[in-house]
Amino acid sequence: MASSPINVSISLVLYALLVSLSRFLSSSNKVFAFDGVQIFHTVQISSLRPSSVCSPSTEDHSRRGSLKVVHRHGPCSERNQDQASAPTLTEILSHDQSRVDSIQDRLNFNKAQKISKGSRTTLPAKSGNSIGSANYIVTVGLGTPARGLSLMFDTGSGLTWTQCQKCVKCYKQKQPIFNPSVSKSYRNFPCNSTRCSQLTSATGISPGCANSTCIYGIQYGDSSTSIGFLASEKLTLTSSNVFPNFIFGCGKNNRGLFSGAAGLLGLDRDPFSVVSQTASRYGKYFSYCLPTPSSSAGTLTFGKGVTNSSTVQFTPSPVHPKARSFYFINIIGIKVGGQNLSIPQSVFKTPGTIIDSGTVITRLAPAAYAALRTAFQQALKNYTLIEGISIFDTCYDFTGYDTVTIPRINFLFAGNIEVPIDISGILYDVGLSRFCLAFAGNRDASDVGIFGNVQQQTLDVVYDVAGGKIGFGTGGCS
Repeated sequence: MASSPINVSISLVLYALLVSLSRFLSSSNKVFAFDGVQIFHTVQISSLRPSSVCSPSTEDHSRRGSLKVVHRHGPCSERNQDQASAPTLTEILSHDQSRVDSIQDRLNFNKAQKISKGSRTTLPAKSGNSIGSANYIVTVGLGTPARGLSLMFDTGSGLTWTQCQKCVKCYKQKQPIFNPSVSKSYRNFPCNSTRCSQLTSATGISPGCANSTCIYGIQYGDSSTSIGFLASEKLTLTSSNVFPNFIFGCGKNNRGLFSGAAGLLGLDRDPFSVVSQTASRYGKYFSYCLPTPSSSAGTLTFGKGVTNSSTVQFTPSPVHPKARSFYFINIIGIKVGGQNLSIPQSVFKTPGTIIDSGTVITRLAPAAYAALRTAFQQALKNYTLIEGISIFDTCYDFTGYDTVTIPRINFLFAGNIEVPIDISGILYDVGLSRFCLAFAGNRDASDVGIFGNVQQQTLDVVYDVAGGKIGFGTGGCS
């Protein structure tokens, strides 16, 4: 039965009183509830800022069969030691928009482009089937003996690749560049091999051929590229999880936004991805927890390992017939401050939504974002709204505040599950005590939605690829 106007007015008045009251309460981070429903946080401003100091994790990741995950620009990344190379906010958001544009372009199902045969250095003519660099790093072993390499992992990419000696062109990375000549298990694929002929599914670009050796090429939406030999090698995830004959790209000509990392670990549904190549052991099942900027590390786990959350809830992840490698999820609603926003489900359903570990900021259909923005601005009407910054249009100056009160935001997914967004996924620090609503709207209602990595922070995100579902659990990492 619908609520009467009087009841709605009373609820709004009580909500406003609770928001005002919370500002006079303890300065520690708290979550407040109304009618048994958690509706807003009161948080310390200092807790919203990224940490500049790494707090080493005490967890034995290898014992759990997990890999340690760090943000490549965070305090626990080796690359973070070189502050001069750290991207600015404008660069981060610009690169993120390039990735989003590439995803939108890819979902227009463009035809694959072809590398010129006979040249291992020729760049593809334009963006292919790959969508750009990622943000989180894991370290794996490659070769015999195994060499540790820090790779960005990406649920939007298929082919795993690393830079290889001797380079035609290689960017700077922290670890020594992989040298296939000193590995006992390295093998190239010939041009007439079945694997070479299948390569287009993972790269979007037809393979080339040089000296009878199969050549892969990837050009990302931001114009980053990797070109080299399609090869097989021994992959070591942990001491007890070793895979001989793992297919990867040995990059000889690499440039772009991968600086610091040794390459990329592909986790999409493609047959060339790590998920597919390790399916005989792990059953196409993996999970991760992405750490917040102030935490030490998260995890990437292959197989049905024990997650930190005992309450993982699953939502269907249907395979799109024309974009089979992406992980689609069905958003059916959004709550702000405990209240369902008035958004028709068709707004989410028409273009669809993917979950992506590489996109930073969640992108919503224009109508969905407008409803979220309006509700958020109403809840923060007592704070100073300032001019937007880059892709953000709802920003605040919290100068003079030790704590702020922020409405909780929950996403509703098919299967009747409700996923709370951590405070780190609600407000984005843009510097000088300014913070922005960490969401953005798509340019067009027909553009696919993207559930980005900032909103996934602290969640256990579980991919049961064979079972066609994705799970979310709270409290995976802090």
